[in-house]
Amino acid sequence: MAQWQELLKLEPDSKSRVCRLYARKFPIDVRRCLGDWVEGQDWELAAEDEATARTHFLTLLRKLDKLIKESHYNNHTLTGPDFSLLKSHMLTQFEHCPKEMAIKLSECLQEEKKILDSCAINLRPTVTEETDTDLDIKVSELKTQTKEIEEEIKVLEKVESVYKEWESEVQRLNGLATTQMQEKFLNQAKSIRTKQQEVVTQIVKLVNFANKIVQTLVSVEIPEWKRKQQMSCIGNPVFTGLEHLEKWFSAVAESLLQIVQQVKKLRDQSRPQISAKSDLSQVIQQISSLIKELLKNALVVEKQPMMYSQTHRPLVLRTNVHFSVKLRLLVNLPILQNGCLIRAEFDKGVEEIKTIPGFRQFQFTCKDTKVMDKQNEGLVAEWDMSISENKSKRKRSNESPIKVTEELHIIKFSTDLWIAGLQCKAETSSLPLVVVSTTSQGPSAWASVLWSNLCPPENMTLSLFLDPPSLSWEQLSQALSWQFISAGDRELNEDQLNELKLKIVDNPDLVSWSKFSNQKEGPWIWIDGILDLIEKHLKNLWRDGCIMGFVSKENTRDLLLTKQVGNFLLRFSESNREGAITFSWSEYTTNEITVRAIDPFSKDELSRTSLADTIKTYRTKRNSNNPLIYLFPDQPKDDVFKRYYSESNNNQSVGPYLKRTYVCEGDCPTPPSCSPPLSFSLHTQMDLDQYWGDIPTPPPMLSSPSFEKIKNDLVSDMDLDTSDWPFVGFETQ
Repeated sequence: MAQWQELLKLEPDSKSRVCRLYARKFPIDVRRCLGDWVEGQDWELAAEDEATARTHFLTLLRKLDKLIKESHYNNHTLTGPDFSLLKSHMLTQFEHCPKEMAIKLSECLQEEKKILDSCAINLRPTVTEETDTDLDIKVSELKTQTKEIEEEIKVLEKVESVYKEWESEVQRLNGLATTQMQEKFLNQAKSIRTKQQEVVTQIVKLVNFANKIVQTLVSVEIPEWKRKQQMSCIGNPVFTGLEHLEKWFSAVAESLLQIVQQVKKLRDQSRPQISAKSDLSQVIQQISSLIKELLKNALVVEKQPMMYSQTHRPLVLRTNVHFSVKLRLLVNLPILQNGCLIRAEFDKGVEEIKTIPGFRQFQFTCKDTKVMDKQNEGLVAEWDMSISENKSKRKRSNESPIKVTEELHIIKFSTDLWIAGLQCKAETSSLPLVVVSTTSQGPSAWASVLWSNLCPPENMTLSLFLDPPSLSWEQLSQALSWQFISAGDRELNEDQLNELKLKIVDNPDLVSWSKFSNQKEGPWIWIDGILDLIEKHLKNLWRDGCIMGFVSKENTRDLLLTKQVGNFLLRFSESNREGAITFSWSEYTTNEITVRAIDPFSKDELSRTSLADTIKTYRTKRNSNNPLIYLFPDQPKDDVFKRYYSESNNNQSVGPYLKRTYVCEGDCPTPPSCSPPLSFSLHTQMDLDQYWGDIPTPPPMLSSPSFEKIKNDLVSDMDLDTSDWPFVGFETQ
């Protein structure tokens, strides 16, 4: 059950992917409760051998019987899974085809591994040698040692008070003190100086230890978190919580402030004179530098600027449209909770304003300052902002070297912090963002955001698109897959990515920005149209794996011809750049199997009738039967799509009336290639079962095969090809 235990450690988004994986294939409760046994079987072998598959199936049923008995014995019938229902489901689905169960389990276990691999970056330690656990241990050790030194200094204070009493006594005797008393007094002073020196040595070691932790936080953990957030902004389902960083920053800052107070106490001890006072001054300076270093890096943009209507596409702003941005101060101490004032500045000090002709300038249309509030045990500033173009400063050139959607901007944030007599300025900035003036510019702007965040950090400047670097297919393909997770909760698989690669990549390794972003022929506008199609009309079907999506016409034919007639698959149109989907199926025509396709469905058509309802009622005029029987590969159509059928499409009467059924009818689906475009018509049919009530069969006129028999006899005698004959028959309107 090792693999299942690893899945339980994943973030919520990744766990949801596992649930969706099992949604239509296999009961996830059986996978969970029989985890050890499931992972211990060779399902790939069972998928090829009927006898092995049957043995595994019977073993699984016996194990379910055992779980049923245990559930009754422990009185978990209502609180645990319904194992009786699960057993019934397994018998219904796999009793006659145990190999199908083996195939599905084999696929599920392989997909589980892929999910774990894709999340491996989140499960592995950071690139530094110290994992999160290591930092927890070290921060805890810093706090412990700080307390120990505090106790040592308290002991010294008590010893010093005794020493002062001795010193007063010796002075009172005014030279009459005995030699023994003087010797004891000197030994006491020596002992105190030795103890003081030991404490100073401990403090120096502790400060050096704290320095290593601070450097790890500001040089490794913060940059790594920012890179994760960068990838999260473009769709990577990576965890970007700040709980650990806030805990570490606050604990280290608190410990350093305590050490400062301890050192000052030690330095201020006047009797006997400490021999390392100069060292203590240096220690205080070092601690002050560490505190300032922490505070400078403690201000972060927790949520990047995003419009409220486009939360899955941050960093694309539109003029005069409100957007939100959230900042957090990672050093969360009471001394800082009296109101830190944050200032926001758009493109402050940006050189591109001077160097790029026509570079636009913007200004906030709201207050550009915000006081941090204490929220959820943290110091947070959350803005509702909007911007407008400062056209008085704009001198747009007709020969501007970059487009509006390639122009990168930045918002800078700063605050002045005072703590323990120290003053420092904390600064941070948003990721580079794009400002548009119309909705139609959104897709191109998002392409710029994708590209800029995928580029190596050393290439990241606001003038990036003056000479945009190419990206490797490995970089780009991963980001494209993330877009489909954002739009439809399902990533692209290897086959789909290979199909996209054929359309995007010329060079085997690199993709150029000019080709990717081309408005007329570039692949991005086409992909973005498909993403919009999925998000608005196909999210459930895409999420649950019903749509194959990216598959060429040639591969469609090859796939369908390997399965029984009536198989169909759903794929995205390659010619409609606004996003459309079609289905192809196999059927018998003129003594051969032909693969046909229907004219793609646009967003407007899908907004009127769902794709699932269309699949349910589709037919061609030459054949009144629905040719769509099995979703590839060999999955009964209604088993897959019944959960998506709308209620208005079930064949039940409403009171005294007959239920209407909407039928999608194609005139002449492809092939042949010379066929005119398909037209669709919606017919209202009466449900014959409701019309005839309890009569077991319809009247002979509606069920008589005499016409078909006469036609077939004529065809047989005359040896005619009837594939192009018009449909003749009866239809209830």
